[in-house]
Amino acid sequence: MESLPIGFLAALVGLAGGLILGLGWRLGGLCTLAALETAVYGTDQKRLRLWGIVLGVAILGTQFGARIGWINLEGTLYHAIAWNPLASVVGGLMFGYGMAMAGNCGFGALARFGGGDLRSLVLLVVMGITGFMALSGPLATLRTSLFPQPEADGPGGIVYDLETSLGIPALLTVIAIAITCFAWALSNERLRADRKMIAWGIAAGLAVTWCFAGTSFLSDASLGAVAPEGPSFTAPIGRTLIYLMTATAGGITFSVGSVVGVALGAFIGSMIKGTFVWEACEDPRELGRQVGGAALMGVGGIVAMGCSIGQGVSGFAALSWSGPVTLLCIVVGALVGLRQLIGGFQAV
Repeated sequence: MESLPIGFLAALVGLAGGLILGLGWRLGGLCTLAALETAVYGTDQKRLRLWGIVLGVAILGTQFGARIGWINLEGTLYHAIAWNPLASVVGGLMFGYGMAMAGNCGFGALARFGGGDLRSLVLLVVMGITGFMALSGPLATLRTSLFPQPEADGPGGIVYDLETSLGIPALLTVIAIAITCFAWALSNERLRADRKMIAWGIAAGLAVTWCFAGTSFLSDASLGAVAPEGPSFTAPIGRTLIYLMTATAGGITFSVGSVVGVALGAFIGSMIKGTFVWEACEDPRELGRQVGGAALMGVGGIVAMGCSIGQGVSGFAALSWSGPVTLLCIVVGALVGLRQLIGGFQAV
């Protein structure tokens, strides 16, 4: 192990975590947009409530890992960069609306591509390119001017702020938030009866914890050459495209491993279920709408510093303020987009 490049080891950590998430999407119903759509328009909240299991497990695992020194949360972008509420709101709304227009988030597009959906490959390329346009390309100066994100000048986050301002013990905050997530999830009778879905929710939460712990260990071992991070699928998609095209710019990293892991996990899951099939878009208008949504997700995910998984799960697990705020805005943006789409369909 000592002879392997540190970036390759980080990629293995991401590959393992992404593999579980990809399998969970295909075999356990872990899809953010589908969960919202079925809850609001299909009157079935089982898939939506499943994310309460994911969040509860991820929060407990990540926070207790941090307390015993296995996870360096202060080194993650969720705590190392000062929170910009406007960036979370604007970026979250953009991402959520784009997610509805595209029919998937970045995580879902990766999983669909793993199942043979070639439309998702187009969305991934567009999302990766536009994301890097906002991260370090022609839109970067405008983004940093409108949404500055300087380094944090001290500790912060939900746990720290509640303890320092209200005197609420950190452990109590962690347990209370996790229990609330579990209670919200398991109050759904259909989810309680589906042990398979619950198991995949637990596995996904543990995968997030694994990613934080694995990259934290490698960060210590490499003296900071690897940054502690959890799963996210906006900038990592762009980094993966760059690596595949150059094999040198940025090198192989956790991001590359996690992106490949999700696609591979979804492919394995589709083979297990016997659902792998090549698909393409037959309606150019639909593809145009999806490409526009992917572009919004790319820019919005960079502005918010994360996507429905990067902020909605990893950021939430880190108990940064950006996590729940961005997640709420993504949900609002997605609901507006879904209402527009379904209203248009009904008009036709």
